[in-house]
Amino acid sequence: MFDRFIGIDYSGAETPTSRLPGLRIYMAEREGIPIEVRPTPQPTPHWTRRELAAWLDERLEDGAPTIVGIDHGFSFPTRYFERHGLRHDWTAFLGDFCRHWPTDGAHVYVDFVRDGRVGRGWERAGEPRWKRLTEIRARSAKSVFQFEGQGTVAKSTHAGLPWLARMRERHAGRVHFWPFDGWTPPPGRSVVAEVYPSLWNREWPRGERTTDQHDAWSAAEWMRRADRLGALSEYFMPELSAQDKNTAAIEGWILGLR
Repeated sequence: MFDRFIGIDYSGAETPTSRLPGLRIYMAEREGIPIEVRPTPQPTPHWTRRELAAWLDERLEDGAPTIVGIDHGFSFPTRYFERHGLRHDWTAFLGDFCRHWPTDGAHVYVDFVRDGRVGRGWERAGEPRWKRLTEIRARSAKSVFQFEGQGTVAKSTHAGLPWLARMRERHAGRVHFWPFDGWTPPPGRSVVAEVYPSLWNREWPRGERTTDQHDAWSAAEWMRRADRLGALSEYFMPELSAQDKNTAAIEGWILGLR
């Protein structure tokens, strides 16, 4: 289905212009293992979130069918929509979130919004006990509202959603954001999906890679191998009841969960 596979281990630390060792990109072609991509011409291996977004835009515009797996939540539990009276519409959700959580601002930490110094995050809060259906299915996945503790994704989710909104606006109709644009991507269309590297990172030895590097590598390699085996299309259609599928179409789903 794809010519190129990109795995991204995301980080919600510091600001969008901070160079973050936890922000890693690995990319593979059909016949080769993933290789780390580093910012150029910077003499550092560390990306900023702003740089990553610009780099990803270029990849999605060059015409090669590409699948991008990003390690942060793409949406929130339905209880969040109910609490705040929001329509069950992902595009509307992203716009509403960005108005309250402007975490793509040049000098904005996620904690600045949490503390009320920037934005209106207090008007769009959730509970750490709330989980999306996909997180329940994954078992070990944490809530997108759990900010404290090891393995949490709340900061990366709250930092990443505005960039996801920008990407969607820029590539509307040309890039498939799964599953919000439908469970089956059109042939030849690039896809952006949520991944959870813990599903696969134990399948291959880490070697000299850091944990963040290995997570990004594992996401890219799993997608590449699944596509070569012709199995990736099956993962685009997880085994869900009609009711659960409707819920997941609002909350999002982790690619790789059946």
